[in-house]
Amino acid sequence: LPQASPALHPCAPGLMDSHQVQRALRALTIPLERLHIMKGHMMQAMRRGLGRHTHSQATLKMLPTYICATPDGTEKGDFLVVELCQNQVRTLLVTLFGDGNLNPQMMYKTFDMPADIRRGEGEALFDFIAQCVSRFLADTNSSVEHLPLGFVFPFSCRQTQLNKAELISWSKGFSCSDVEGKDVVQLLQSAINKQELSRVEVVALMNDTVGTMMTCSTEGRPCEVALVAGEQWAPYVPGLWVLGWPSRCSPPSLPADKGSNCCFMAEAHLVETTDETSGRMCINTEWGRFGDDGILSDILTPYDECVDEESYSPGEKRFEKMVGSLYLGEITRHVLIALAAEKALFSGSSVAVLNEKGVLKTHQILEIINIEEGMAVTKMALEALGLQPNERDCSRVQQICRAVVTRAATLYATGLAAVLSYMCETRDMDQLLVNVGVDGELYQGHSRFEEILLSVTKLLAPECVPTLLPSTDGSGRGAAMVTAVAVRLEAQRREVAELLAPLRLNRDDLVKVQALMRQEMELGLGQETHANASVRMLPTYVCHTPDGTEQGEFLALDLGGTNFRVLVVHVTEEGIRMASEIYVIPTAIMQGTGEALFDHIIDCIMDFQEKQDLMTHTLPLGFTFSFPCQQVGLDKALLLTWTKGFSASGCVGQDVVQLLREAAERKHHAGLKVVALVNDTVGTMMSCGYEDPKCEIGLIVGTGTNACYMEEMRNVGTVEGDEGRMCINMEWGAFGDNGCLDHIFTSFDRVVDEQTINPGKQRFEKLISGMYLGEIVRHILLAMVDKELLFHGNPSPKLYTKDIFKTKFLSTIELNGLALRQIRQILQDLELNASFEDSVLMREVCHTVSMRAAQLCAAGLAAVVEKMRENRGLDQLSVTVGVDGTLYKLHPNFSHCLQRTLQELAPKCTVSFMPSEDGSGKGAALVAAVACRITGPGQ
Repeated sequence: LPQASPALHPCAPGLMDSHQVQRALRALTIPLERLHIMKGHMMQAMRRGLGRHTHSQATLKMLPTYICATPDGTEKGDFLVVELCQNQVRTLLVTLFGDGNLNPQMMYKTFDMPADIRRGEGEALFDFIAQCVSRFLADTNSSVEHLPLGFVFPFSCRQTQLNKAELISWSKGFSCSDVEGKDVVQLLQSAINKQELSRVEVVALMNDTVGTMMTCSTEGRPCEVALVAGEQWAPYVPGLWVLGWPSRCSPPSLPADKGSNCCFMAEAHLVETTDETSGRMCINTEWGRFGDDGILSDILTPYDECVDEESYSPGEKRFEKMVGSLYLGEITRHVLIALAAEKALFSGSSVAVLNEKGVLKTHQILEIINIEEGMAVTKMALEALGLQPNERDCSRVQQICRAVVTRAATLYATGLAAVLSYMCETRDMDQLLVNVGVDGELYQGHSRFEEILLSVTKLLAPECVPTLLPSTDGSGRGAAMVTAVAVRLEAQRREVAELLAPLRLNRDDLVKVQALMRQEMELGLGQETHANASVRMLPTYVCHTPDGTEQGEFLALDLGGTNFRVLVVHVTEEGIRMASEIYVIPTAIMQGTGEALFDHIIDCIMDFQEKQDLMTHTLPLGFTFSFPCQQVGLDKALLLTWTKGFSASGCVGQDVVQLLREAAERKHHAGLKVVALVNDTVGTMMSCGYEDPKCEIGLIVGTGTNACYMEEMRNVGTVEGDEGRMCINMEWGAFGDNGCLDHIFTSFDRVVDEQTINPGKQRFEKLISGMYLGEIVRHILLAMVDKELLFHGNPSPKLYTKDIFKTKFLSTIELNGLALRQIRQILQDLELNASFEDSVLMREVCHTVSMRAAQLCAAGLAAVVEKMRENRGLDQLSVTVGVDGTLYKLHPNFSHCLQRTLQELAPKCTVSFMPSEDGSGKGAALVAAVACRITGPGQ
């Protein structure tokens, strides 16, 4: 151990030993600097093991277990466990009472397995296991209608689900035929079915390391890491045992496994070998093979090399052979052989017995290093082997044993530090507080193992604070906990799926929405049907898109709220340059007279022109006016009503362009030439059309939603003329106001609609736009709380507050890679005490709502592009959509879902999307520029 930790050094202070012994002890001591390097290498190996493209070459296999949650203490019911051991089959029936898993009732029975079954046919093995289950249940007199079963199968498997795993290869003396490459869960289920045990269902397969973690998780104390340090012991029961847990009376024990391993809860999106991206998943590191690539060669001793050469798998499992309880006795034996050869031990007595493999066991090593009785035990153990040790020999053997075990504990600590630092790093935490379940012969049998483990871990991972929790029967009780959690989550998933089902639209639903949108578009364009259409299809009198030849200086005015902008846009061959300034409209002016409002606007325009030295210029102006209007010409629009807090008198029913011109006359400002009034959707299309001539559609998906497109004049029944095209402002937010979308409105949508200022209006917008998605999510959460699916049925009073759940939270929560801790922080800001499982469920709700919005938007857009394709008589349409809005631009999944769904619904249309930059500013100027190009300069 490093000199920084003298208390842990294997050499007791004051002992004088030969230089040969000192050399051996130094060889078994690893400096702190080397441990830091090893920790870094292990973290790299972990990342490679989780990587999709690096997994196959990684020494740490980082196997996904498909266990995505730990017990929360609410688990209840009867659960069956079957464990396949070396020579036995162990069966357990565990009853949980939903009391925090503190006092489960357990029944055990172990069955001896004939040796020929381990090497016979696979079918015979699984039939024997099923027969054991049948006999056990007959003894228990259990009458439960449905018994979920957890299968502890300690062999290398390729697991693809919690209840699906293909055996890769047998080991530990098993060689049953016709099993490798097959799903062992299905083989066991088939054998159980043959026993006519239809009530028994295999729901989970796991190893003992995962079970260790699960036994240590109780209510309010989740355990997210497990460390198995050597041989585990499981209850051995020749008869049937019934006991509560914990109990002062435990059944006799049998060894279950001699390996070492670690598992932990990893962020699921980092496990690239699975498709799971939400929440966390338990990863079985299988770290015994760490070092098989030679990364540990500089710390391997000659004694390790001897142990490796004599093993069944030379060159493999190098880390395991330095720490596993199967090998510690062997390492010690080779040290003693070397020292005896150098006359540093057992001088004058025969040591031939030490050449016998397996003569020293790990439990003997642990007894020897016992501080109080070690010397006596050492002498007895050595004499039992036929050796004749003197007092000095006993002292030196004790030192060697202590060094071997201390090195193993130090290496365990290094591996644990790598896992904890990785967890802390991937969760973006400054400090990780975590519970670690621990089991195994070294932990249970070495009085200072825990002290060494914690001390070295603190040196290597000071940012992590682990609390060690002793595990009891990880392969039995732990397997039951895995099974219980799986059953609880499956029941929860069914309820959640039922609740969210109305929001999950299939292809037929979307095709129907697309057809309805197309129908409403036709009605909106018709002269006779326009007045009653829910999609108004308003003509904009914009008949051309930019062709790239536009040049000159243009003013733009963007009025849509309490602030408004004035811009000058320079359009040249080299591109577009802009300058702008924001002006405030005081409340008194917003709610005063129309003359005062438009006089104020002209004052601001003149101020801007003075600052830009443009007072002597007469520049064409494009006016973005984001209030409901009836447009009757490119530069003429009648205000229908004020919104957004405006109520200036004398404006409703008037031409807003004329009101602006009259204000300019009052201010004696002759240099104002308003050539076009547009809304922001048209501006978005024009802004992108300057960069891409194929852009003939504009789409806004932000606080609100709307679309526009270039329609054939012959189809626009509300405007005279048949030649050319005109941009149609669809005002599709009102789609469905006539009831045609009632079939996809859920109870949550109806509640949100009823609580708005315009119930029954803008119904399509209320399914899609950012203003409403947060409210839909909030009402779903309330329903889940009511069903006790969230927050244990205890919501925060804040959750009942309208608009408390902002749509921006959806974007944040759905970010790929966002740590669950960050989601919990968002929820805690809302005074919601969310568990990690709550956070996963929150992400699912947000995803469902936002994906429905994207799909509906795609259905509407599919109707548009298909109409354009048919209008033009094309087999295939290629078109670009200029798009703006925070939902489209900032949500991590919205745009991808929109584009994918559109491709599915309109396969004959190749649609590109171009994010717009300043459609309401630059776009308005470009409308003016195109108007000037068409009419000619000076017109």
